[in-house]
This record gives sequence, C-alpha cells and structure tokens, in this order.
Amino acid sequence: MEIRLANTRGFCAGVDRAIEIVKKVIELHGAPVYVKHEVVHNKTVVEELKNLGAIFVEDIEEIPVGEVVVYSAHGISKAVEVQSGVRNLDVFDATCPLVSKVHAEVHTYAKMGFDCLLIGHKNHPEVEGTMGQFDTSYGGTITLVEDIEDAKKLSFKDSSNLAYVTQTTLSVDDTKEIKDYLVRNFPNIKGPKKDDICYATQNRQDAIKQLALESDLVIVIGSENSSNSNRLREIAERSGVEAYLIDSIDDLSLDCLEGKSKIGLTSGASAPEHLVSEVIEKLSSVYGFNLVGDKNRTDEGISFRLPKGLR
Repeated sequence: MEIRLANTRGFCAGVDRAIEIVKKVIELHGAPVYVKHEVVHNKTVVEELKNLGAIFVEDIEEIPVGEVVVYSAHGISKAVEVQSGVRNLDVFDATCPLVSKVHAEVHTYAKMGFDCLLIGHKNHPEVEGTMGQFDTSYGGTITLVEDIEDAKKLSFKDSSNLAYVTQTTLSVDDTKEIKDYLVRNFPNIKGPKKDDICYATQNRQDAIKQLALESDLVIVIGSENSSNSNRLREIAERSGVEAYLIDSIDDLSLDCLEGKSKIGLTSGASAPEHLVSEVIEKLSSVYGFNLVGDKNRTDEGISFRLPKGLR
C-alpha cells in the first residue's frame, strides 16, 4: 500500500509570479482588485484570492472606469489592451514571461508579413490571447492547428513565408507529431529557436511517465480547466495506468482505490502544494497507504521577477 510522489510537480515560476502579483496589488491598492480571467486555472487558488479581495471577470467592460486590473498568467489580446486604455484602467500584467515570449514571436512574424500557425487548443485563454496579438494589417494570417488532422488540411504553396508557434502547456509528444509533419510538408517553415512548450510542462510530463510505470493508479491534482493538468492525466492513461484528475481529496472516489496497492501522485503547475499534503494525509490515515521516497519537490532553478512597482 504505497504512495509515490512525482518530485517535479506543482507550482511553476509563472504561476508563483502571477499569484504574488495579485496579492501585492491587493496589498498596495486595497480590495477590490479586478482580475481578467482566472489568474491561474485552479479552483482553490481562485477562491483563496477571492477571499483576499480579488474579483475575477471575463470582460473588461465589467470593470468600473479607473479601477485596477491584473491580466492573468495566460496573456491577453491587443483588443483587451485597447479596452483597458479606453476605460482608463490601472493595469498590472501577470502574463507568464514564457507566454510573452510566444507573443513576441507572433509580433515578429506578423511584421514580416508571414502566415503563422498556432498549435494549441481552441477557446483556451492563452490561445485566444496569442491569436489576438497577431497584427494582420501587414498582410499575414494566423491559423489555429489543434491536431494532426488540422495540420493535414493546410495548404500553402510557398512555405518560405510560413511560421509556427505553440501554446506553452501542450503535450510534448502530440506537439512533436504536428511539428514533424509541418517540417516535412513545408520544408521552409520557420519555428521558434527554443521550444515554446514551457520547462515546467516538459518536466512534469517526463516525471509522470516514470511515475506511471511504478503505479497501478495515478492521481493528478488540478482543475478541469487546467490544460497542463489534463495533459498529465492523459499521459498517465496512455502509459496504460488508470488515472484521475481531482481538485482536492474531496473529489476522489473511494471506489477507484479498491484493489490498488501503488498510487502515483502528482499535481499540475497551478495546483498548490498543500492539496498534495492533504491527499497524502487522507490516504495514509484513513486508507493505510504509506508514502515511499522523498516528499520534497525538485527545485527547477527558474524564477521570474515581479513587474516594476511591485518589487
């Protein structure tokens, strides 16, 4: 009856930074502080910030003129930037620097008049923000590619003015399949010098592949709308092990524990560590599982500075 932890799990540097920005802005300006979209995709984090005075909105028009707004870690479109200016909002940008890197790539390709392909998931706020950063006035276009089937439908006679970027929280393996197809079929296509999928996503996916080999059940702590958490569950399932995505221990079905002796436990990049501890405590004290190995998280050696005015 063992619990094995993925040592690479939980908050990434971009999530840490985004949460800290909201807390600092509330401390500096007082409540309420408005946040465009959930600052990170985690139910527990959002509720904790609401209790401190954050008000989460989907539309900038919901924010009273002249108030304070924080942009979420997923990034925003140029239209949102314009709307914020029209409403004279005091803006603090919590966009993850790795998402900002993709925005910079999109800006460059747009100004060059390139057609740009964005590999990502439709309706995800990061994808909406990135597509909304592309300036079509230079003559180029931006097209969303969700899967290999979308890639096969593409038709460009001249790939010398074609480029691709990716959402930062995708499955590394799925994205590689799409990128390989694009390079084979559009030999002159341009891509990022360094992979757009973030270090945290890659590290957590590598860790869960190993964890799945050692487990007969994998539990991923993360919210349903968290892209990186969903990818972890999918990867565990593809490895041939039963896997569940839960927000907290309250969401874990007792039935799934029946007959299981080796439980693998990890958490998405937006899930706080105390949720991991609560799951371990419940599995240990109530169901008799014992934690095997080191409980500490691996230090990934990455941190991002806060914006000026909040340091």
